[in-house]
Amino acid sequence: MSQYPTDVKYTKEHEWARVEGDLVRVGITAYAVEQLGDVTLVDLPSVGATVTAHERFGDIESVKTVSELFSPISGEVVEVNEDLDANPELVNDAPYDKGWLIVIKPSNLAELDELLDAAGYEAFLGSLDH
Repeated sequence: MSQYPTDVKYTKEHEWARVEGDLVRVGITAYAVEQLGDVTLVDLPSVGATVTAHERFGDIESVKTVSELFSPISGEVVEVNEDLDANPELVNDAPYDKGWLIVIKPSNLAELDELLDAAGYEAFLGSLDH
């Protein structure tokens, strides 16, 4: 049984993307959360901002480090998880649920085909441990 949800696609930068109708919800993976430690601040773009696949869209800070966030797909930000302003620890508690980051209206949904499925992401993580 995978510890990574199979209904999302993954990037090698440890973001996930879940298609919800004509929108894509984005967050960071459990592996990223584990590497970061306790998240203390999430800096996200504003609604209406344009993001580009594989390019930085924000930052996430933890007790250990500051990491850049990279978009899995190009498009327009249509929703931002404002709950993270007051409760950034939601990313730690539920990275695939309440800890999501942004919702994107994609300009090219086919970009998701370039991302990894759960098995591919786990294989990629396995290659990092060696």
